[in-house]
Amino acid sequence: METVRAAEAALAARLPDGALMERAAAGLAAACCSLLGRGRVYGARVVLLVGSGDNGGDALHAGARLARRGAGTTAILLGTRAHGGGLAAFRAAGGRVAEDPYEALAAADLVLDGVTGIGGRGGLRPEAVPVARAARGSDAVVVAVDLPSGVDADTGEVAGEALRADATVTFGTYKPGLLIDPAREYAGALRLVDIGLGPHLPSVPDLEALQHQDVARLLPAPAAESDKYRRGVLGVVAGSARYPGAAVLAVAGALRGGAGAVRYVGPARDAVIAAHPETLVHEGPPDRAGRVQAWVVGPGTGEGPGAPVAVAEVLASDVPVLVDADGLRHLTPEAVRARTAPTLLTPHAGEAAALLGTERAGVEAGRLAAVRALAARYGATVLLKGSTTLVCGPGGTGPVRVNPTGTPWLATAGSGDVLSGLAGALLAAGLAPLDAASCAAYLHGLAARRASAGAGPITATEVAGHLRAAWQDVREP
Repeated sequence: METVRAAEAALAARLPDGALMERAAAGLAAACCSLLGRGRVYGARVVLLVGSGDNGGDALHAGARLARRGAGTTAILLGTRAHGGGLAAFRAAGGRVAEDPYEALAAADLVLDGVTGIGGRGGLRPEAVPVARAARGSDAVVVAVDLPSGVDADTGEVAGEALRADATVTFGTYKPGLLIDPAREYAGALRLVDIGLGPHLPSVPDLEALQHQDVARLLPAPAAESDKYRRGVLGVVAGSARYPGAAVLAVAGALRGGAGAVRYVGPARDAVIAAHPETLVHEGPPDRAGRVQAWVVGPGTGEGPGAPVAVAEVLASDVPVLVDADGLRHLTPEAVRARTAPTLLTPHAGEAAALLGTERAGVEAGRLAAVRALAARYGATVLLKGSTTLVCGPGGTGPVRVNPTGTPWLATAGSGDVLSGLAGALLAAGLAPLDAASCAAYLHGLAARRASAGAGPITATEVAGHLRAAWQDVREP
């Protein structure tokens, strides 16, 4: 968060004293009015949890604005000192400091969490924990100031107890901790308040999140002279006697992801042809299957002796390769780094932990660090699947892309196989691995939202079936 602090300092130096905090407080108060309902501000009971830093000052100035609109405002002072100007403004507007914090919280309609800011580390301090629990246990709407207290703004980690918010009002730019799990789940609905930081922020951010127009610009579109080879032929090595469905789903993702043709190699040929008769099937080995522009290897290949051989043969090719699922078991950093063509790895947290030689819980608690470490160790682009899907370019440097689409219903068998085929098709079409992975995750998430209609169980087959509609949503919103 040093870049945010530097931007705030540069902007504050050009403004009258206190003006930047007033900008933030104005946006925060407006968001609170919206959450309360415009007609319910007068007489509403608002409680501020005030720490020692600037977030506490933001909360106090916002509380003063709400008090002037008729809300009953009470501050609970949790730090060693409160922001002087903010506390003076709050009291001048009629706000009061609570004598009994739990009595105030029990009657609150809205709680403003201004305990810690972007510099907070290691969870809430012990003295703040019971108050935070009382706030969360009340019937009040909890609104975090800039980010929920107790989460790590830089990494999205939650190392101790944190206060879960219903909504977070953040200032100037989104912080990584608002976008990456596990902290993201503490943030609730996000609202960004523009306080003028834009010109003072670095041109290359730590995180990126693609939007419809970004994906539309990257997606391939056939021209009049296109044929199946120009559109991209994807080779797929997937499935086994035990997991034939993985091959069917990977091929489905590829065909509905725009591949001009799919060459399938593996023991699930009959199942693939039955489901997708347009597939070109081959006995193998992969290097004799015919010309391809990219390979996908690993979904459902199991633990048989043929799997490591297939991975080695595909890695020996001179085209982009996506390695997923069982294929990840047979990788070494040396084999991937020796390739002349790019490699894309698509592990979930458990597979990432195995590749890094660590525990799954560590990956889930520190997803940003894990995806960078994997990309650096293997010299490959990495798509780390999960509740927050992250994509990092080879070497672990540069912005990490956070996928903003999806639904918890995507946690279903086979959905990763569909994603592999989709990303592979985009690789075969010529997209760089970072773009192919990011666009695939984006479309995959949109398709899942369509399949679930926002609130229902889905299957991987249904996700694949909605990829065409997701593509259309992006190209013609």
